[in-house]
Amino acid sequence: MKYTKLPNTELEVSKICLGTMTFGNQNSETEAHEQLDFALEKGVNFVDTAEMYAIPAAPETQGLTEKYIGTWLEKTGNRKKIVLASKVTGPSRGMGHIREQLDFSQNSLEDALHKSLKRLQTDYLDLYQLHWPERAVNIFGVRDYNHEQNKRWDDTIAETLDRLEGFVKEGKIRHIGLSNETPFGVMRYMEEHRTGKRKMVSVQNSYSLLQRRDEIGLTEVLQMENIGYLPYSPLGFGVLSGKYLDGNKPTGARVTRYPQYSRYSSDSSMKATKTYAEIAKKYDLSLAQMALAFVNQQPFVTSTIVGATSIKQLSENIASIDVTLSAAILKEIQQVHEQNPNPAP
Repeated sequence: MKYTKLPNTELEVSKICLGTMTFGNQNSETEAHEQLDFALEKGVNFVDTAEMYAIPAAPETQGLTEKYIGTWLEKTGNRKKIVLASKVTGPSRGMGHIREQLDFSQNSLEDALHKSLKRLQTDYLDLYQLHWPERAVNIFGVRDYNHEQNKRWDDTIAETLDRLEGFVKEGKIRHIGLSNETPFGVMRYMEEHRTGKRKMVSVQNSYSLLQRRDEIGLTEVLQMENIGYLPYSPLGFGVLSGKYLDGNKPTGARVTRYPQYSRYSSDSSMKATKTYAEIAKKYDLSLAQMALAFVNQQPFVTSTIVGATSIKQLSENIASIDVTLSAAILKEIQQVHEQNPNPAP
C-alpha cells in the first residue's frame, strides 16, 4: 500500500480508501466485517461512510452501514488503526426518513453527528463531510447548471463553519470536508477560511474515465489551495469493469439490481468503455485495474474510494495501487477522452 498525508492535517491515509455504501444492502454485517478485515490486512487504513447509507437510500437500511462499521470497531478494537470519515446528509434529496429538516442548521448537524457517533461506536470522527451543498448544484447525473434554482439560496456557509468548529473544539470532529461540491462552493469556503475560519481539507466527488469534468475547473482550485481530493465511483458503478458491455446484465450486479443508477450507462459511456476495454486488453491489464490506476495516478488525487460486494472484487480494486500506467497507455486513454469527453454527466 502507498500512503500520503491528507492535506492540512497530521493524518496519514492510504492511497486507497474503503467505500462502504453497500454495507447493509448488498452486503450483510458478516460480509462487511470481512471486507474491513481484508482491507486493513492489505494496508487500507482509510474508511469512508455516511449517515444516509446503505445505498439505495431507504428508511429500513438507513444507518446500517455505520452500524456495521461500529460493531466491527467494537469487536476488533481497531479504532486507532483507521482514519474514519462520515458525512451529513444535505437537503432536497427525498430522504425525509433521516430527519424532518435536512440542512446544516445547528439542530440538524447535532442530530446527524451524534447519531453517527453512536452507530459507529466511537467518540470522534477523523473527517466529517457535508454530503452535498444546501444550494442546488449540477451533481448526480445532472450535466448543466441552472441558476434559477439558486435565486432564493440563503448563504449560510459562514454559520455552517462556525457550527462545525464547535464540534471540533468538543473533540467530536478532527477535520472537515466537502462532497459533491463545485469550484464556486470550494472557493466560497476558502473565502471564509481567509477570515480565520476552519479550512475544508478535502472534497469528495465523482471522478473516473467516464467523468472527468472536475479537471475543467475544480482540480486547479484543489492544487492551488492545497485541498485533498477523494474521488468516488472510480469504476462508474462497475461499468468500467466491463461487465455490462454488449448488453450484459450480470445477476446481482448493482446496475442490474437498481437500473435507476444509469448515469454511467449511456450509449456514449458504453462506447467509451468498450474502447477503454480494448486498450486494457492490448496492454494485458484488466479494465478495472486500468481505470483505477488512472485515477490513482492523478497528481490531484489524495485517496481513491473503492467499493465492492465481494472479497474478490475488493482484492482486485486494492491491488490497482501496484499498477502504473505507462506514457503510451495514458496517451491512448487521452485520445479516447478527447473524442468522447465526459460521457457520464
